[in-house]
Amino acid sequence: MSMPFYVAPEQVMKDRADYARKGIARGRSLVALIAAPGILICAENPSNTLRKVSEIYDRIAFGGVGKYNEFDQLRIAGVRHADLKGFNFSREDVDARSLANQYAQILGQIFTHEMKPMEVEILVAEVGHGSTGDQLFHILYDGTVMDETDFSVLGGDADTIAQRLKESWRPDVTLAEALGIAAAALAGPERTLGADDLEVALLSRDGERRAFRRLADADVASMLASLPPAATPVDPTGATEPTAAPEADDTPDS
Repeated sequence: MSMPFYVAPEQVMKDRADYARKGIARGRSLVALIAAPGILICAENPSNTLRKVSEIYDRIAFGGVGKYNEFDQLRIAGVRHADLKGFNFSREDVDARSLANQYAQILGQIFTHEMKPMEVEILVAEVGHGSTGDQLFHILYDGTVMDETDFSVLGGDADTIAQRLKESWRPDVTLAEALGIAAAALAGPERTLGADDLEVALLSRDGERRAFRRLADADVASMLASLPPAATPVDPTGATEPTAAPEADDTPDS
């Protein structure tokens, strides 16, 4: 009689984590910065139709990296959860913290009980009405929630990008300065990123009830052009230097 096949639980968890991390690492990164006018979210995303940054509720935004179809499912679930809670109770009861906890439960459940984990990292950001109250929640593929301050980085090269942000970010940066810092951190010293390569949105702290707005390519290019050359390596015309072709299995949506 053959022996039953056995794998230690810790090995199963390790294999799932490695699988998810490899899938996320093939994608392109996203950063969120707290600035004077609000929270700027900037993602490397050459697609004109697939969005990595979206509105969830009045003052709450969502960002995702990894497999597009997976984090878009989470985005839709978050919109439905926020709408239902706001309708049944009050719009003020919908907040980023409770939404991040919901996402953490979903991702943790899938990671623990399903054969394949979700290959995603997500951001839930909420802008405050004044100089305080901004919230950045970074949720990993296994449901781990990180409450971050100043800025947040999602994606495969997060440590390197976070180090660049740490060196250049400062409190009360303007919108244009925050965009330059974010674009420079995403690009690194070896590349340039144009407006066509970036997806940019702002959660405005001084706006109406709905704080989320997208920045058009023309506005992004104009702001980048207004910065001193040393502030960012981005070419505001949108032209980019040749880069190595992506791996064959790089997800087109990430």
